[in-house]
Amino acid sequence: MTIPPGLPPYGYGYGYPPPPPPPRPGVIPLAPLGLGAILSGAFAAFGRHWKALVGVTAAVYGTAILFVGAAIGIAYAAVSDLFPAVFDLPRGQEPQWDDVRPLIVAFACVWIAGVIAILCAGAVTAAACPAVIQQAVLGHPTTFGAIWRRSWARMPAVLGTLILTSLPMLLVVAVFLATSIALLANLGGGSPVSLVITVFIGSTFAALLVTPLALWLWVKFSLAPAAAVMEGQGVIASMRRSSTLIRRFWWRSFGILLLVALATAFVSWIIQQVLSLVATAPLAAVDFSGDDPTAMIAAFAVVFAFLLVGQLVSQLIVSVFPPLVTALLYVDLRIRKENLAPDLARAAGITVPEPGPRGDWGRQH
Repeated sequence: MTIPPGLPPYGYGYGYPPPPPPPRPGVIPLAPLGLGAILSGAFAAFGRHWKALVGVTAAVYGTAILFVGAAIGIAYAAVSDLFPAVFDLPRGQEPQWDDVRPLIVAFACVWIAGVIAILCAGAVTAAACPAVIQQAVLGHPTTFGAIWRRSWARMPAVLGTLILTSLPMLLVVAVFLATSIALLANLGGGSPVSLVITVFIGSTFAALLVTPLALWLWVKFSLAPAAAVMEGQGVIASMRRSSTLIRRFWWRSFGILLLVALATAFVSWIIQQVLSLVATAPLAAVDFSGDDPTAMIAAFAVVFAFLLVGQLVSQLIVSVFPPLVTALLYVDLRIRKENLAPDLARAAGITVPEPGPRGDWGRQH
């Protein structure tokens, strides 16, 4: 058979119209997603629901700061009487262990309280992002209250997945520290510079040996927080779910997650640098040789405010954008491996026609 010029050897040019584009009720088309669709979907989700995301992030980190501040106040009230016996001693006199021990215990309690507060705040934010994506993909509106309730309800499971998925990276740090201690304990004499260089090179080499394993485990379980929120799974079930979805898509997932992590870190650094440069402008106009302390205090207050704003903005980017991308990657893999698109379309209120034989395709459309 002779094929007319300009037509493909088979396909839609012979009586079969092209299939309609996939439905798009929300921020992504309900079809397998490319990198561009995932990134644009994350930006669109943040643009549509930034009030809820920023509100939840600000509320939870503000609560964490207040919690740590309260812990510091309680610890100070408990051990402040011991400060003179430790820090205000006559020259040549050493503090007693009975006076130092309560200070160490108080510091440890404050540190533990800070770690718990930051972990819980991060877990709530990590739970809020899949909850937002769940609504943004369907094109449904949401509110701060709904996202807040959903995030707090899933926070324990998400916290468990975050702790377990961070263990591979902690393994790299543990190997580095253990190798450094072992080398310092076994190396002989030599100059301090050569000793430091040898310990650093040896510890870095040992850490690099376990880095591939850590990266493999990190990517393998990276979708666990999204599964914990979107499917209501427990910690272990979410880890297994992530492992199942990542299988045969590890390299693709690794590339997307690494790209987003590097881009997020770079943008966060740029924001902090720009605001730091802007913050130094008031200091240039201050005469430090004068006797006006008010101007100096005002200048330093402005600098501190700019630096605080830069830290908050960069923390918002680091805390929100990568989980949004991870949640969309979870949706993409479920569409690819489990044909989730028709279920999403029906959940969005879109009628999905049943596919017919190839010969009926033209008449159906």
